Amino acid sequence: MGGVTRPNPRSAPRLSDIAAQARVSEATASRVLNGRAGVAAGTRQRVLAALDVLGYERPVRLRRRSAGLVGLVIPELTNPIFPAFAQIIEQSLAGHGYTPVLCTQMPGGATEDELVEQLEERGVTGIVFLSGLHADTAADPSRYTRLTSRGVPYVLINGYNERVDAPCVSPDDRAAARMAVRHLAELGHRRIGLAVGPARYVPSRRKAEGFAAALEEAFGLTRGQAERRVRHTLFSVEGGQAAAAALLDDGCTGIVCGSDLMALGAVRAARQRGIDVPGGLSVVGFDDSPLIAFTAPPLTTVRQPVQAMATAAVGALVEEIQGNPVQRTEFVFQPELVVRGSTGPAPN
Repeated sequence: MGGVTRPNPRSAPRLSDIAAQARVSEATASRVLNGRAGVAAGTRQRVLAALDVLGYERPVRLRRRSAGLVGLVIPELTNPIFPAFAQIIEQSLAGHGYTPVLCTQMPGGATEDELVEQLEERGVTGIVFLSGLHADTAADPSRYTRLTSRGVPYVLINGYNERVDAPCVSPDDRAAARMAVRHLAELGHRRIGLAVGPARYVPSRRKAEGFAAALEEAFGLTRGQAERRVRHTLFSVEGGQAAAAALLDDGCTGIVCGSDLMALGAVRAARQRGIDVPGGLSVVGFDDSPLIAFTAPPLTTVRQPVQAMATAAVGALVEEIQGNPVQRTEFVFQPELVVRGSTGPAPN
């Protein structure tokens, strides 16, 4: 079976291999491996990453003491956008010297409150909440107030809640829906629907608001008329499929979805009816999850700026941990429309 031959991790690292992998000189690689000063942090990180990629163990002298544990609480791992966020958050935390602790919720498993309690028992230095209960307008925000009173710094990603006193990082969900509708309108679609998550979640609510505003702008529809084109459903392939089926019954030729998984469900609903995508139905996702460009057809989607958002959230948390309070507001990042093969001209 072919593939890359990995070195014995217990063998001595070959300086030439490490330098080539890190794209630095052998002299620079040697300085890093011998723990000498005078090497930029980014360069040092590349050399250490080269050791990891090539399968070598790091010399004991290069293993840094952790600055502390930081919890990352996420809803699930089945939606690929969450592992994408987790990977960048963990890399960024490690770059700052912190050890990430990943906590995942699942049906029948530990709740967010239970995970936070476990993190506090382990003496975490801070917590990152990704699409947590802060995004649920029906949830009690006092759980975060209690966390603040216990002196645990934290930041929120996705789902700004004005009742929670913490920095929050979000994509512009309204703009995401508007650019998706505008794209479909430019392709000649006149009956456009929205498949999105439950209305109690801030990102779903904002996407619905942006969708309604875009329909009014493009076609002069009232808010009430626009709302009749919205289907609130589950954040899943099955949810997207059910919503798309209802929107197809209403004669929609274009569907904007609240996530890439929901968009894949919409494609499935079309195929079950013998409708071609994009010939008979155009579908737009949201997230630009890893591998989504390789679906059939490749999915047109609105890309969350995951790298920028995750890095900003970690940066804000580190400032909080170090006693430099960050503005208690929402930092909004602009999404980007990525046009691929799941959208096309409206059918005649």
